[in-house]
Amino acid sequence: MPRIPRLKKRREFLSVAATRKKWVTPGLILQVRKRKKPFTSLYKNPTVRELPEGQPDIRIGFTVSKKVGNAPERNRARRRLRAIADLVLFKKARSGFDLVVIGRRETIKRPFDKLEKDLKTALWKTGVHIDAPTQNAKGGRVAK
Repeated sequence: MPRIPRLKKRREFLSVAATRKKWVTPGLILQVRKRKKPFTSLYKNPTVRELPEGQPDIRIGFTVSKKVGNAPERNRARRRLRAIADLVLFKKARSGFDLVVIGRRETIKRPFDKLEKDLKTALWKTGVHIDAPTQNAKGGRVAK
């Protein structure tokens, strides 16, 4: 399975946070930003960055603060979040979004299946889940 493109620069993380659209679960926090341009158009030569068939047009970033613990604990939390994201996002995420997953103290000790459920719940509540209803212009939910 190919990797989902990553957010790497601080300004990318800040632009996602600026939308103030997020959902908090016991195991993680998900911040979401709808992109205006598709991912492939962000590069000068889009043919090099074409997405494989069936892969959603999303980018994802991970962050874990020092509140979570020392370096090994933060790295473990980040690895768990990457594993969950790789497992869930290919099947369940809608295209055209930038996502930031923030690790919490509970991320380290939360069972893997509950962490997976946390991400699916956050995707649903933010409207990124493929089966979630979309929002109309006034912010109310409507069926697809």
